[in-house]
Amino acid sequence: MNERIAAPWIPSWIPASGHALRHAGIHFDAVRMKEPLAERVASELMRCTDFEAGPIVAEATGDRNMYFLLPPQTAASFQWPSGVRALTRSDRGLAYVGVPALTGMTWPLGWRSVPSAGTPFVAGELLWEVVELSRGGTRRS
Repeated sequence: MNERIAAPWIPSWIPASGHALRHAGIHFDAVRMKEPLAERVASELMRCTDFEAGPIVAEATGDRNMYFLLPPQTAASFQWPSGVRALTRSDRGLAYVGVPALTGMTWPLGWRSVPSAGTPFVAGELLWEVVELSRGGTRRS
């Protein structure tokens, strides 16, 4: 019997070990971006949230994408700039995101920021503002 025994705040979509693909738009939406923008955005989010940014998954290979996990059905509410893509449930197709376990061997995926009981998701509005500022834009008024 390999049932998961987890703390009440650990979302069911996080695997107990290794990593697993999860359908975007069901348990979360994802906003995908590549390095170096992804690292600038993640660092700023961590700084302005006192290191409680919510779940950010980082890839260690390939394009070194990061996936910022938002509440389901929210990522499409924002107009993301070129190079930043919302992955959600839509009529354009299915998108899957690799999600690592919280501990153990998860390579090539890892957590840049983990979810917590107080911050189960990245705040979409804040993420949008940080992306805009990181690209040289201005804050919403």
